[in-house]
Amino acid sequence: MKLVIFGANGPTGRLTTEQALAEGHTVTAVTRHPESFPLSGAALRVARADALDPEAVDRVVAGHDAVISTLGVPYGSEAPTTFSESARHIVAAMTAHGIRRLVCVTSTGVPMKPPPGETLLYRKVVVPMLLKMGRPLYEDAGRMEEIVAGSGLDWTVIRPSGLFDGDRVTGYTVGAPQMVGRFTSRRDLADALIREAVEGRNLRSVVEVITTEGTPSVYRVFLKEALRVGGKH
Repeated sequence: MKLVIFGANGPTGRLTTEQALAEGHTVTAVTRHPESFPLSGAALRVARADALDPEAVDRVVAGHDAVISTLGVPYGSEAPTTFSESARHIVAAMTAHGIRRLVCVTSTGVPMKPPPGETLLYRKVVVPMLLKMGRPLYEDAGRMEEIVAGSGLDWTVIRPSGLFDGDRVTGYTVGAPQMVGRFTSRRDLADALIREAVEGRNLRSVVEVITTEGTPSVYRVFLKEALRVGGKH
């Protein structure tokens, strides 16, 4: 397939691009900084574009079979509406060019409540702290989900949990929101994004991707991801 990937220069975007190319797909990797993009190949086009620029989005979306958005925003970002603004532009461009399949990433923080079945410390201390830090971003990610759900496209929203860097794709679980599980490996998330886009799974659904193999401690993920780079995918 011909795939366009927004947020391609982020940690998950790079893994998604790499795997898509390895599987034989043609990829347009969209980034504001193509000079720093580390991948290359005959089936790869690296396009300079800002997802907040509707004309640029329209230009890079044209001629593809499916769109994947791995856009993420760090806690404390000065652009807390990136999720919703990019969604509007992507949906408009896909509609204009007759492209149906959209897969995008938000967060398990969107419901603004902890999942069931967790420890008291996690539910009462860790999750409330994360939600307070990320409230503007989670609220905007929720607006993104509303825009995508109302688009009329063949969409899937994936909500990862605490992101960490795994060394391989595992037997991760995909299911309805509010599953028990604290972590999502970026490699598992990248694989899930491609499976959804290419195989048409979970059409018009919000799903979570949960990793249970080789997961780190919740406190290490909290310190590395939340305090340093926040919700960035």
